[in-house]
Amino acid sequence: MKAITVEWFEIPVSDMERAMSFYERVFGIKLSHQKLGVLDMAWFPFNDASGGAGGTLVKHDDFYAPSTSGTLVYFSSENLAKELLRVESAGGRVLIPKTQISPEIGYMAVFIDSEGNRLALHSKK
Repeated sequence: MKAITVEWFEIPVSDMERAMSFYERVFGIKLSHQKLGVLDMAWFPFNDASGGAGGTLVKHDDFYAPSTSGTLVYFSSENLAKELLRVESAGGRVLIPKTQISPEIGYMAVFIDSEGNRLALHSKK
């Protein structure tokens, strides 16, 4: 049976500049801001060799709305405690603090971003 993997994700935003500032501060990254017709997008840095999925922040008033319910996207981290410490100062809120899943799997945490989306972090440490 062929494996199915996630290839791409889109995180809805209401205010692109605010959302970009939040994610750049929390993750210590630079997003690539692009306007594609009616879509306003900001792409997360991506390296095909990492095995992870690529993704973007996206703003379109008719098709995207931030939400605290539905699919939960997990961002991987070396040690999620570092990003979690920056969530509130960047305009978000921590829902579930760093919590061990199991010694083999590692840790997780859940937060609300600056736009009202529920997202999560995972790390081995």
